[in-house]
Amino acid sequence: AHHIRHGTVIRVSAYTPFPAAHQPEGHTVQWQVIGNGNHDHLDTITIRWENEGFTVSGVVSSERIEYVLRLSAAWQVRQFILFRDLDEPDLWLATDGSGRWGEMNGAHRTELDGCYDIHLECAPFTHSLPVRRLPLLVGHTAELPVVQVNPDTLEVTAVNHRYTRVSDQGWEHTVDGSDHTAEFTVDQYGLVVDYAGGFRRVS
Repeated sequence: AHHIRHGTVIRVSAYTPFPAAHQPEGHTVQWQVIGNGNHDHLDTITIRWENEGFTVSGVVSSERIEYVLRLSAAWQVRQFILFRDLDEPDLWLATDGSGRWGEMNGAHRTELDGCYDIHLECAPFTHSLPVRRLPLLVGHTAELPVVQVNPDTLEVTAVNHRYTRVSDQGWEHTVDGSDHTAEFTVDQYGLVVDYAGGFRRVS
């Protein structure tokens, strides 16, 4: 398994959606995969507070991948790291927070310019990134370009995603080019609870 080294927590930020994230064990959330007969597979994330931001470590058993998201204190993506079967990352992307993306080797990914969020289809947590950032009222919709990652091919593309807030904790999600609209709910922290046809929160 891949581990991120955690420093000693010396203070609690005033901006703290997850109080447990400031503790060494972090805030852990787990979903069961309910699509394609994968009921025994789980997606598990742990959210920790370090270096004035949040580090999200995820394990997706159905895809046999691990990933790390480094977020600012305001939940803006800073880095995305994907592990498959090597000790070293298979993919490592970073953004400056203004919509410019690059690889950690310095290569600028111009085709991703304008994106602020990142999406893994096998990871329901990534829906929480735009949900927490978008100040939408019930009935309002936002369409935004999102960095979409294919964990099998490591293909990275900018794809338009559409999010509609249908109730206080209910959302609809559509991907550009798809006629399918999925509904999901979030908890008081903006974390996905259940994503229709895909994931069910189990802890």
